Amino acid sequence: MNPSSRPASSSTRPAVSPNSRPQVNTHTKVLDTTHGRILCIADIRGRLSGLNDLAREANVKAIIHTGDFGFFESNSLDRINDRTLRHLTMYSPLIPSTQRTHFLAPDNTSQAIRATVDISLLSEFPLLLSGQLKLSVPVYTVWGACEDVVILEKFRAGIYNIDNLHVLDEATTHCLDVGGVKLRLLGLGGALVPHKMFDNGDGSATIAGGQGTMWTTALQIGELVDTAQRVFDPTETRLLLTHASPGREGIMAQLALVLKADLSISAGLHFRYASSYNEFSVQSDLEGFRHKLIAGKEAFDKVWDSVKQQVDTVIDEHQRVLLDKALSVIERVPNVQGPEEPSWKNCWNWNLCDAAFGSLVLDVKDGRISAELKSQGFNYAYRRTATPSNVVPTPNSTTSSLPNATSNPPTKGSTPVQAEKFFSPHPKEVRSPLVPVTSGKETPKESSPSTPAPKSNGSGTHAPPSDKAEKEKQKRKEKKERKDRERTEAKEKEASTSEEKADPALNAPAPAPAPASASAPTPASAPTPAPAPDLKSGKATPEVPIADVREGMKSPTTDSTGARTPTSKRSPRHPWTLFVKLPQQSTEADVRTFFGGEAAGVTKVMFLPNKGSPHQRARPFVYVEFGDDETMKAGLEKNEEKMGEGTVSVQIATDREERADRGIRGGPRGRGRGGFAARNFAAAGLTRGSTTRTNGEARESAAA
Repeated sequence: MNPSSRPASSSTRPAVSPNSRPQVNTHTKVLDTTHGRILCIADIRGRLSGLNDLAREANVKAIIHTGDFGFFESNSLDRINDRTLRHLTMYSPLIPSTQRTHFLAPDNTSQAIRATVDISLLSEFPLLLSGQLKLSVPVYTVWGACEDVVILEKFRAGIYNIDNLHVLDEATTHCLDVGGVKLRLLGLGGALVPHKMFDNGDGSATIAGGQGTMWTTALQIGELVDTAQRVFDPTETRLLLTHASPGREGIMAQLALVLKADLSISAGLHFRYASSYNEFSVQSDLEGFRHKLIAGKEAFDKVWDSVKQQVDTVIDEHQRVLLDKALSVIERVPNVQGPEEPSWKNCWNWNLCDAAFGSLVLDVKDGRISAELKSQGFNYAYRRTATPSNVVPTPNSTTSSLPNATSNPPTKGSTPVQAEKFFSPHPKEVRSPLVPVTSGKETPKESSPSTPAPKSNGSGTHAPPSDKAEKEKQKRKEKKERKDRERTEAKEKEASTSEEKADPALNAPAPAPAPASASAPTPASAPTPAPAPDLKSGKATPEVPIADVREGMKSPTTDSTGARTPTSKRSPRHPWTLFVKLPQQSTEADVRTFFGGEAAGVTKVMFLPNKGSPHQRARPFVYVEFGDDETMKAGLEKNEEKMGEGTVSVQIATDREERADRGIRGGPRGRGRGGFAARNFAAAGLTRGSTTRTNGEARESAAA
């Protein structure tokens, strides 16, 4: 759509002929022709006395401010709505934190806040207006998203005039002569809200706002373009000052293109770090930049299409001129096929954090504009105060040695040692993966209960090659023995079987563990696991985790025993759990209703996940947990009762059911268990040329 075909705005600004427009309100201020510094800040939020402090600390000649200045006076409170008043109370730097907490308490109503908060807690602007507070350097500012539009109208009408305070708007521009640069300031205030771009609110002419907030309008953009065109001077350096960020808002970026801005400074994101960028540095190509501009254009077009006819009824000749200029901004999208857009690489942008968290200083000297960006940043000190018991250490940080440790020591090598001392002040205590391993002994079974002194990261020595070969030989032997045990112990539970596979890693390297157990006393408190009593060495309990650590230090091999990452250790099942087979797809509420609602004592309902396996049962399965034995027995009586069009099967949940379910879905994966198809036939109790068998029998047959 051509800009000339688009009508204009609903503004009530008096009609004025374009040829009889008044001269642009422009002023030139000579700061220092040799060297000057300019402080750029955002969101001072009414703490205006801080401007003088910041100017003194940075040793600057002037201040540029990007909005949320604090344009409020005593009677502004009557015009601020409750939501905006709460927002101002929440972020005002003039309110002590304890008092702010009281104001914003959940039980404190908006009426109570309004009755308690006065203007002195929101802004020092009345002090500036009365002369009690004076600005020590010139301040150039636009208005932000939270300001009183009535006060800004008084500045535009000349009713309010404060020394050293200059409000930049679409009709007012200033030029600063400093350090060999003529810096042209062009300003656009207010938040960018697309659906309000044709709504003036309580403002007149092109300015818009109401109820304590202000926003940008289409006519405001058009008049700023008109002002920039009328004062254009190729010897000047153009700085666009906006409250909305061109980095996020495509329309603001388009405006910078039309104004031929060399620099832009904005706020409105409220981060703890400021950002410095050009579009070339953050977009992968020109098409990425165009995408942002097109997105802004499309958002504007949606609003424009809905209000176009209404705007036609109130348009005047002067407003049409301004609106056409605004529409030229919306249509300004660089062409990929045409010549490269200069601002794509040459326009530099700064997005500032709030004045309380950082600032930008433009140091201008001999025609060069240098930038000093300062941000308070995030506070990461809380990470150092984390409780060591809550931090899971990485085993390799203390147990593995690194090459060239002496020439290139690790940055944080001391941290694991400190944590180790915290956990285990006594040398005989068991210390999980943090315990360093002494590698100079021939066999682990000769280790004494006392642990060796801790070593720093990278300072340990590797085990002799002969010791490694002995361990590898022992592992192969244990693997053969493990397969023999699987054939003879087919009816053991699957959890016990997984534990057996892990136990050989803890076994002493000696072929016969029984003699080793005879030489070391076995405490009464050290239980011997039932599944494989012949595998335990019988040593004192602290020795078992240490052997586990020795195995954990090794890199995983293809026949891993699972000692490092257990695959079948599950938390014990809830003692009062029923296994339920439902006749059709149901919800948790359906299951609870079937068992009698809240009076049934159901504490938890868990549906088995459907992982998309072709062996997945057609009927849904669910585990139902009860609060006690009596309620579980009452639920068990629901077996074979009707639910919908079928009956429900209810039985006490056992590990065998869970194991069978996993077998149908493909069975647990692992090495040495046969092929995928064989495992599933075995889990189903089927083998070639045989009748239905138990899981153990099927596995034995398959192994044979």
